[in-house]
Amino acid sequence: MFRRHILTSSRGFLFMVLMIGVGIMFPMIWPDNSKMTFAMLGAILVGVLGYGYSLIIWYFSFYMITNQRLRQTRQKGLFKKSVVDLDLEKISSVSYGVPGMFGAMYDYGTILVQTGAGDLVMSMVAHPEKVYNELQNAAHDYEYGGEE
Repeated sequence: MFRRHILTSSRGFLFMVLMIGVGIMFPMIWPDNSKMTFAMLGAILVGVLGYGYSLIIWYFSFYMITNQRLRQTRQKGLFKKSVVDLDLEKISSVSYGVPGMFGAMYDYGTILVQTGAGDLVMSMVAHPEKVYNELQNAAHDYEYGGEE
């Protein structure tokens, strides 16, 4: 089992930082108004909930390699998800790429699984070389029954 890189939830983190900054500004602009403390706490709470939402989406979106298939599960909201199964016998090739300096620094990349029916593109996958090797091994083991 593997996931996309944690950096995919960075929008939620940036939203949280923005809301904390906005929340801190309220008491600074209106220091004599005691209601601004509640406005500040409300803005911080909204920011934390937004980041929590993005972490939930990240955590419940994953890829799973078994001895028969590759399964992609994508969480698209709190109550909506989609699942795609791809039999290992249908995989014709697997390739991966690292998108430059940040991809190399934070160890993420894109994996492309090509089949006769179409392509499965997995973007921002953590440790792409390791996942690529696992996919290659699983496809090889399925094709040759675990024998060399």
